[in-house]
Order: sequence, then C-alpha cells, then structure tokens
Amino acid sequence: MIVVRSRAWWRATLALCLGSLLVFLNLYVPQPLLPMMREAHGVSTLAASLAMSVSTLSLAAALLVFGPLSDAIGRAGIMRLTLMLAGLLSVALAFVPGFEMLLVLRAVQGFVLGGLPAVAIAWMGDEFDRPALLSAVGLYIGANTLGGIGGRVIGGAVAETGGISASFLTVGGLTLVGVAVFWRLLPPARRFEPRRFRLSEARAGLVGHLRNPVLLGAYLLGGLNFLIFINQYSYITFRLAQPPFELGERWLGLLFLTYLGGTLGSTLSGRLSRSNSQPACMAFGILLLMTGTALTLSGRLPLILAGLTINAFGFFLAHSMASSWVGRHAQQDRGSASALYLVFYYTGASLGGLWLEPFWWMAGWRGVVLASWLILAGTFAIAWWLHRGERRRSAVNEPARARGRSQDVELASASSPQISSSRSERPQADL
Repeated sequence: MIVVRSRAWWRATLALCLGSLLVFLNLYVPQPLLPMMREAHGVSTLAASLAMSVSTLSLAAALLVFGPLSDAIGRAGIMRLTLMLAGLLSVALAFVPGFEMLLVLRAVQGFVLGGLPAVAIAWMGDEFDRPALLSAVGLYIGANTLGGIGGRVIGGAVAETGGISASFLTVGGLTLVGVAVFWRLLPPARRFEPRRFRLSEARAGLVGHLRNPVLLGAYLLGGLNFLIFINQYSYITFRLAQPPFELGERWLGLLFLTYLGGTLGSTLSGRLSRSNSQPACMAFGILLLMTGTALTLSGRLPLILAGLTINAFGFFLAHSMASSWVGRHAQQDRGSASALYLVFYYTGASLGGLWLEPFWWMAGWRGVVLASWLILAGTFAIAWWLHRGERRRSAVNEPARARGRSQDVELASASSPQISSSRSERPQADL
C-alpha cells in the first residue's frame, strides 16, 4: 500500500487535491455572476439562482450513481473522464445562445462534477494505508474550500472585464490544463478489486440509513444548514450589487474570501470535539451561523463581511461534526451512509432558492435573514436532540462501564493477596 510522505503518496495526494479544486472551481464560478445573469437574460433572482441550484442538485444525484459504479468498473477512469467533460462543458457554456440552454448545460455539468467527489476518498481507501489516508483526506478537504473560493474570485474578476462568457471560457481552459496534469500525476491503481453491483443490497443499505434516526438527524442538519449558508451568498450578491453598495463582479467575487473562516472552523473542529460532544459542537456552530447572519443586517460593509466570515466558521464547524458523526454511527455500509449525507447536503443547496425567494421579494435582505433564522432554529433543535440522545446513551452505558471497571479492580485485588502472601512467606522460611 502507499505509505505517507512517499513519492507515490505525494503524487496521488497532489492529483486528488488538484481534481477536487477543479470540481469546485467549475461548480461555483457562476455565483458572483448571478446579478449580471439576471440583467443579461432578463430573468428573476430565483431564475438566475437556478444556475447554481440545478448543478448542485444533479451533483447530488450523481453521487448515488458513480459510487456504486466505481466499485464495479474502477475509479481512476471515472475521475479522469468526468473532469475532462466538466472542462469541455465550461467551454461550451461560454457560447450558449440563451438562458434555458445554460441551465441544461449546468445540470449536465453538475452531474459529471459528481464523479470525482463520489470516488476520490474510496480510491484513497483502496491504495493508502491508514496514516496516509488520514493525512491525505485533510488536504483533500482543504482543496474543496480553495476550489470554491477560486471559482468565485476568478469568475467575478474575469466577468468584470470580459463578461459572463469570458469567465466560463477561462475556467474551462484552466480545467482542461488541470485535467492533463491530473491524468499524468495520478498513479495507477494497484489494489482495486472489482465487486459485482447488486441493486437490491445497495437499496437496502440506503433504506436502513434513512430509518436510523441518529443518522437522519445529521442528514437533515447538514442539508438544511447548507441550504441557508450557500444561498445566503447568492442573495447577498444581489443586495451588494444594488445601491448603496453597488459592488462590481470583481468585488463580489472577492466577497467569497470570507470562506476562509470556514477553513479555520473545519481545522479547529477536531480540537473542540475533544472536550465537547459532537452534537454540542454542531449546536455551537449553528449559534455562530445565526449570530453572523444577524451581523449582515448592518448597513456597513465591514460588518457584513465580518458576519459572513463568522457564518463560514460556524457552518463548517457544524458540517465537519455532522459528517464525522455519520461515519461514527453508521453500523454498516459506511460508504453509502457518507454518500447519503452528501446527497442531503447538495440537495439542500439546490432547494434554498425556493425557500428564500418569497422572503426576498417580501422584505429584501431582512426577509432572507428571517427565513434563515427559521431554518437554523430547526437545525439547532436537531443538534440539541442529538446531544440529549448521546447523553442518555452514555448514562445507560455507564453502569456497564462501571461494572467493567469493578471487575478489573476485583481481578487486580484477587491477584494482590497472592503476591503479598508469597512475599510474607519468604521471610518466614528464611527464619
């Protein structure tokens, strides 16, 4: 197996991080362009936000297809082919004749973008030993964040001078160059063993996860939190493009640098979970998300940016805890349990516009904040319910642990007299 810090480890990790960056570069490039799309195509804010929603929804569906498919035909080919198709589709998006065709191509692109996230960690699990896997996954998730930031910053900066088409063309060209590097870097799979795909077994595993309330709570928490978090960014671009801010696409793209607060939140999540339960950390992250959302009501841009940074920190803290909670509590088929979490996660992102749009029309950004708090109050309740459930399970299991400790003490005390008696007998024999 590939060991940590070896030449093969560096090649594979760099390739998968590059692939991850390219996926999210393409996924999020339209987000700072939404106000420009609304004006260029004469559509509503809800329709413009579909450029993001249709791709995240189709990505969620792809996770359920590519994961099982990779078990049968291999993973490297899926990653290479889907990344190449994603780059070609970004180039094609630069030349679409109308908004309807743009949405169709974005839906197709979202589906092929699901290829690498669905199988990358499984590829690592096949080829890496445990220390190498743990080290690589942390870098891989960091690349997710950087790709999301890069797509938005590049998209906004290029669109301000060259328009929407130039943004898609630039990202498409960068992706195709990146795919060539990815193709070259990724080592050949050595330990992959194809398994026959059985639909009935896969379906039974998914149904079992959905019937587990501990897992379902985490699924709902992750999906609903992402519904609010990612779509707040979409609507804040509409707000900041209007008076009195009137920010251009370049500055709207730079707005997403506040995502770096999420990088910090996910990094610190492990430390926080050492002294607090995972659901308590989820609840704390949601409270931060509610607090940051309140700050965005300010009319001052620095406070709005501070609020978005706090939002990113709180969201990614809760997301890290929820996703690891799923891996910890899935009794079997952990791969499908984690994939199902991502399905809820991206489905939530795709449905956020349907929830927020009526509030936006009724009360503008204040309506978006109100709609956000309503959902976040529900996810906070889920986190607290998970916390209370974990405390109850700990209380039930504590007597068993106490009995185990007492048995250990009894065994130790039972052996102690024998030792002491043998020691006491020896002086008497000497006498």
